[in-house]
Amino acid sequence: MALQLIGAGFGRTGTLSLYMALNSLGLPCYHMVEVLQNRANRHHLAFWRRVGHGQPGEPFPWDEVLGDYVAAVDNPASCVWRELLEANPGAKVILTLHPRGAEAWYESTVETIYFSERMWQFQLLAAVSPFARALGDMTHHLVWQRAHRGTMANRQAAIAHYLQHIEEVKAAVPPERLLVYSVDQGWGPLCAFLDLPAPQLPFPHVNDRAEIKATINLINLAAYGLIGTAALGLAGLGWFALGATRLRP
Repeated sequence: MALQLIGAGFGRTGTLSLYMALNSLGLPCYHMVEVLQNRANRHHLAFWRRVGHGQPGEPFPWDEVLGDYVAAVDNPASCVWRELLEANPGAKVILTLHPRGAEAWYESTVETIYFSERMWQFQLLAAVSPFARALGDMTHHLVWQRAHRGTMANRQAAIAHYLQHIEEVKAAVPPERLLVYSVDQGWGPLCAFLDLPAPQLPFPHVNDRAEIKATINLINLAAYGLIGTAALGLAGLGWFALGATRLRP
């Protein structure tokens, strides 16, 4: 099915709340959780890794991963919002902004999803785990280099790019097809934009920071476990070598 709604907002701009809201409106939505947690989508990481190693503007068979969805928000789909719009010219675009502004967005991103770039523990895990290696490679090329243009290590540059991105989206999408949106605005502007009645349910305000930090703690444990195992292995080899030396006539 063709996409009806394309998210152009960066990760950590309320995209998980929006994902849940769109699903509750009956609009099957794609999000990074569909890549990482939906077992039916096990091949999706390899697809997005190929996209990351491609060129900006390069066409891909988007239906291979998005064919069961009518909306797509968050990384990795938001990294190719222009390409998705070209492939789905009738779609609307939603640009999510962090409710507390660009600096709060930067802090949230660095403390959570940027772990694949900033943590040596993740790099160590990627050396032995094919899944971690594939995830790190995809996010490095597609998210942090292409979408964020390598700015995240520099706070001032990253915030400037966040603001520049907003203006680029506004300039590229006709205003009648674009919603600049913050999830603290709730159902009203979202449902009006989609021509849908607002549900009686509360808008889903979700923050997965604690869950991501728990994942980061697991990465730390795994990395130090690998170091401990390696140290024990080296110690064992040392004792073996020492014993072999002493047994020599």
